[in-house]
Order: sequence, then structure tokens, then C-alpha cells
Amino acid sequence: MLLHNIFIDSESVHILITEYLYILPVRNVVLFPGVVIPITAGRKKSIKLLKDASSTEKIIGVLTQKDFHTENPKEPELYYIGTVAKILKLLKMPDGNTTVILQGKSRFKVIKMIQYYPYLKAEIIYLKDKKPEKKDKEYIALISSIKEIAIKILQDNTNIPSESSFAIRNIESKSFLINFVASNMNLKIKKKQILLEYDFFKQRAIETFRFLNIEYQQIKLKNEIKSRVKTEMDQQQKEYFLNQQIKAIQEELGDFSSEKEVEELRIKSYKKNWSKKVQKQFYRELNKFQRTNTQMPEYTILRNYLDFMLDLPWKKSSQDNFDLNRAKKILDKDHFGIDKVKERIIEYLSVLKLKQDLRSPILCFYGPPGVGKTSLGKSIAYALNRKYIRMSLGGLNDEAEIRGHRKTYIGAMPGRILQSIKKAGTSNPVFVLDEIDKMGIGHQGNPSSAMLEVLDPEQNKEFYDNFLEMGYDLSKIIFIATANSLYPIHIALLDRMEIIDMNGYTVEEKIEICKKHLIPKQLKENGLKNNEIILGVKQIEKIIESYTRESGVRSLEKRISKIVRDAAKNIAMNKKYLKRINFSKIEEVLGPPNDPEKYEFTKIPGVVTGLAWTLVGGDIIYIESTLFKGKGYFSITGNVGEVMKESATIALKYIKAHHYEFGIDDKMFELYNIHIHVPEGGIPKDGPSAGITMLTSMISSFWKTSIRPYLAMTGEMTLRGKVLPVGGIKEKILAAKRANIKEIILSKENKKDVYDIKKVYLKGLKFHFVSKINEVINLSFYE
Repeated sequence: MLLHNIFIDSESVHILITEYLYILPVRNVVLFPGVVIPITAGRKKSIKLLKDASSTEKIIGVLTQKDFHTENPKEPELYYIGTVAKILKLLKMPDGNTTVILQGKSRFKVIKMIQYYPYLKAEIIYLKDKKPEKKDKEYIALISSIKEIAIKILQDNTNIPSESSFAIRNIESKSFLINFVASNMNLKIKKKQILLEYDFFKQRAIETFRFLNIEYQQIKLKNEIKSRVKTEMDQQQKEYFLNQQIKAIQEELGDFSSEKEVEELRIKSYKKNWSKKVQKQFYRELNKFQRTNTQMPEYTILRNYLDFMLDLPWKKSSQDNFDLNRAKKILDKDHFGIDKVKERIIEYLSVLKLKQDLRSPILCFYGPPGVGKTSLGKSIAYALNRKYIRMSLGGLNDEAEIRGHRKTYIGAMPGRILQSIKKAGTSNPVFVLDEIDKMGIGHQGNPSSAMLEVLDPEQNKEFYDNFLEMGYDLSKIIFIATANSLYPIHIALLDRMEIIDMNGYTVEEKIEICKKHLIPKQLKENGLKNNEIILGVKQIEKIIESYTRESGVRSLEKRISKIVRDAAKNIAMNKKYLKRINFSKIEEVLGPPNDPEKYEFTKIPGVVTGLAWTLVGGDIIYIESTLFKGKGYFSITGNVGEVMKESATIALKYIKAHHYEFGIDDKMFELYNIHIHVPEGGIPKDGPSAGITMLTSMISSFWKTSIRPYLAMTGEMTLRGKVLPVGGIKEKILAAKRANIKEIILSKENKKDVYDIKKVYLKGLKFHFVSKINEVINLSFYE
């Protein structure tokens, strides 16, 4: 490396060197003469330089970079004064980097760079340290003070091992002491470089002493704050030690949350119309937020909490429109039929208008899918001029979804009830709780239990949300629940609601709904004009009966949409198409018809027609029974549930107990096996409405006589022979009419349900209302 004539002086460490020197640029470190430090090299140029130098004279120049991020520094990007270093040891690390142990020898100054590849090479001049006289008392006192304060810093700083103070005490060389202390001080690189550049050793000692004093005062202040905080904390607060320490430091340094941010929140709070209790809670949390460090997790949680409190519409309500004639027109326009439901809604709104108080029952619309339960809520909101909120509860199994999480948890959120109210912007919306029967129970609690407070007019004035940590008034909200089935709903929750049955539509009602609502809606959604497609009544009836199987009109709307889209495609492609849709066009677009099940008259004994209710409406089912020689065993098939099996067992027991009344020899129960089958075994069937049907089927098998044609029945029975009422009468009657049934046997207690149905829909049907099993048998087999 063109180095020669090396001479080392014991006191000033002189090294005579040629005017050229290879340079190692370093980051975040300043090497002082006499000091030994490890440096990790990762750049290819640096590694090559170290390997070449290590195999020759082992002397290099070390210069510090001005910018840490510069990868290939040039001459202006390096400080011009550095330290000549000797390579003591070179180590290859497992991560591919190279670590070198360097010892500083003397200072040098770069005149100019003369080479950049394969590594830096500079023309330099040699700098000599100007030391004070040995008898300089001020210098001697200064060195003594530096050693003393350095030892104090090491003793007060708990992060540094206590053995380090022995190393300082054992340093005898004054120049090495100054360089060693300057090298290890907690200073920025720029200030360390300034210390290195001092030619006068006394000046370097003075500046080193000044920086040491500043560092010592900072450590002393930190320890005082730490001590003060520690005495203020009690036993329960020890876990918050670090946070409290940071807060105390902030008090000293004035490093609080942005005052502008706090002031903005305070100004927003002036515009809120809330109670003193809410206001007190807000300002308590705002003061806590003001003292919180922006780097702490609690800062974001408090900010979210304050924003949520400001966004909630505490006393902001929309003005109600209590024009009930207008409300009735809106309900009639949006929903055809369901007159009793609309009448109950008008009654509900009338009470609200007169009392101006919402302490009335929570409405629950109960019925099969597609009958307009959810859309009724939207119509009520429009009629009252209120905001509309819909919250789906299907599959919800976490109580925190209703009540929210405590804000102490990271990622905490308020419950969906308050979130929805915040989104609506008013405290009196119409709130539809959709699919309330679909809520489940999970590991995080039972959301049905949380809904008890929401839907109780006596309790929801102070609904407690875990995130908000205070009560919120829900009493001004009109809650409307919807459900397809009542069985899964919590009994206490069911008790808080008024159940309003929404039965399925008749074919005639569906035709009117299709003409008034579905066809205009689909024409508009698919970009067609009103006169571009014409569907007659018979064609609509064909679609209803052959392509849908439901109580509502959701599937019907899908079929209408498909026909309209077919027309839209032809118009867009400039093809000819029929404006007036006929039967052949319906079959072409929708495929082969799936005609509804019609009654099949059969003279085979043991076959009886029953009526069933399903989630998609009413249906007819055939119950078959047969006798064959055996040992009196009883069996039932057809994917039936426990309740249906119990009904079959009760029917058989009744026959055995009253065999003499039916003219059946009791020996037949020991010599013949009895088997009941309900066809379509892939479809689950259950419920208490097939008792009398099963008994009639078994009597028919024992008598070997078929029942009267075009007859269907539904009802449950007891062991005393009493016929009990069942539900879903309207759907069952509509199903019977679709299947061309002429006569229906029902319990006397179901008579009121038949009277609720419009007479036009009962045309062609004859009803027999019974209370005893004997009446059922007489009507089934005799004219």
C-alpha cells in the first residue's frame, strides 16, 4: 500500500506515513486514535479492501460518512479528517458480512481522492495533535474531572455493567482517556467528528467535558423522574411502570398529544346537544387523551372512542310524519294483500301519534321467505319520514356483536346496534332486525341474551354498550324483527315481541303483485319500456304454478327477470322477438314446466292425503300404511322427525285401545306388522299436524277400504281421541286448492283461521270441522 517508515512515539503515537492511503468509509461510528473498535463491513468494496490490507501492511484510513444511507460515497460525502487504523483481526461472519477489529493510530486529512475502484484511495497529509505542557494545572484538573464524571455516569446508568468504571480508573494516558471517553459518549456522529477534528488536545478535552456534563444531567434528571413516579404508584399500578415513566418525561419535556387535535375535538363537542353525564364522560376521556403519548397503543383507542362519542346522534331525531292516510297509501302501494298486517301497522302508528311514546310492543313479522317482511320495515320508515336501518342477525353467535368490546382491548369496536345508529345519523330510525331466528350460541356468549335488553321498552332507555361504557337511549327507535320460524327464538325474547303472522300469497294475489310490482320493476332494472313486454294473466299463472314453489314471490321475480332479460338480449342484438309472451315462449326461456303436484285418486287402502306446512309454503303429502304377517312390530320410514314419530305411535295406541269401536280383531295386532311410509324420503318432515292422517291411514289398512276421493286432512290427536288445532292453515288450504282437493277436514278450533281468509280464495272447497276422532273416520269413509 505504499506505506513505509513507520515510527511510533509512546506519548503522542506518531506514525510516519506516505502521502497515499487506502480509505475505508464507515457509517455511524467515529474512530479516535488509540481506541480499539469492531466494525462490520457489508459492502463488496470494503470487504475487498480489508482482505487486501490484511494480507499486506494492515494499515488503512478510516473516514466517516456524512449520510448513513449513501451506498457508494464520493469525496464530498465523506468527512475530510479521519484516523489511520491498524487491522488487528479479520473475522468472517455466518451472515456473509466481515467483522474487522481496528485500532486507531493517528489523525490524517484528505487532500483529494485519487481512486474510487476497486476501493477508495486518497492523497493525505499527516495531522499532529498539539498537547499542552505536562505541568498545565488546568489541563490536569480537566482530565481528573473527565475521569470522575465518566465514572459517575457509568455508576448511575443501570444499562452499563459496573465493571466499566474500573476500566476508566486504570487508564493512565491522558490523551487515550480523552479519545476513549469521546468515542463512547452518547453523542451524534456529527458532534463526535467535531471532537476528532480539534488539533489542540486541551480544546478536545474541554468539549468532551462539556458533553459529559450534559449527558450526566440527563441521566440524573431521568433517575429523579423515575424515582418520583415510583413513589407515586401503588401496588396495583406497578405493571404500568413504563407508561408512567414516559408520562413523567413528557411532563418535563412538554411532549403531549397535538394541542390542535385536542382543540378540534373540544370545538366539536361544543356543538353536541348531550346531557351533563355524557359531557362529563367525554371531557374525562379527552383529558386522558391529552396526556397520552402518541406512540402508545392507548392513544389510538382513546381517539377512536372520542370520535365515536362525537359521531353518535345523542339527541338528534328526524321529524315524524304522522299522516296516517299517506302511510296507508304507501303500504298499499308497496305491498299487495296482507291486509291484516297493514291494519296492525296503522294501529301501531296511530298509538304512536296519540301517545308520542314508543312504549308499545316490538313487532315481529313471522312467515315464509319472500312475503315482504323486510320490505315492510322500509315502507314504514318511508311513511314516517325516518331513517331505515337493516341489521342481519343470521349466523351471529358472538354477544360482543351486539354489546361491543371493552375499549381496553386492542382493536375494540362498539356493538353493531350503536354502529348502525351512528351510520343512520339519527336516534329514532326504523331498525329492522332481520332473521332474528337465525342467531346461534357460540363460545363468546349468547347474542339472544344481549338482545333482551335491546328489545325491552322498559330497559332499552339505558342500553349499555361495553365500548361506550355508558347507557344509550334506544327507546325512540322503532324495532321490527323478522323470522321464518318461531321455534329457535329464545322464549324470553319471544315474550318481548308481538308476533304478526305473514302467511303466503294466493295465486290470485301473486298475479296482482306480479302485474303491479314485479314486471314494472324488472322492466326498469333491465332498461326496457313498459310496452316492450306484455305478460297476460294466464301466462303469469302458468309461471307461478309450473315454475315456482313458494309462499312468497322471490322465485317468481327471478323467473320474470329471466324472461325480461331474454327480451333485452334480442332488442340489444336487433333480433325479432314476441312482445306478447305466450306459453311456448315461457317454456323456451324457462325450460320444461314442473307442474305442481295434483291429487291422485287411488282405491288402494291405506293411502291418505295430508296437508303440510313448509318454509316455502303449504304442500300436500301422501301417508301410506300397510299390514303384513309378522309379530306385531311397528315401523315408520320417510325421513320423519321425532314429533311425527310420536304422532304415529299415539295413533296406533289409540287404535289398539279402541279396536272394538273400529271393529278390529285384537289378534291382528299380534299376527301382523304395521308399516307407515311418508314418500319423498330425501326431504325431512316433522311436526304435530299428521296425527289424524296417520290414524286414518292405519284404519284404512285394517279395514282394507280406501278413503273417499278428493279429501285431505290435517290435525293432531290425543290419546283421548280429541282432535287438536294446528298452524299454517292458510298455506295448507292454498296447497289443497292447487292440488284440486275438494274437501278438507280440520279441527273445530281452526275454524277462526279459515274465516280470516278471503272467501274468493275458498271457492270450490268444502270444510269439515271436527273435535273427535270418530268424526274423522266417519267423514273419511262414509258419505
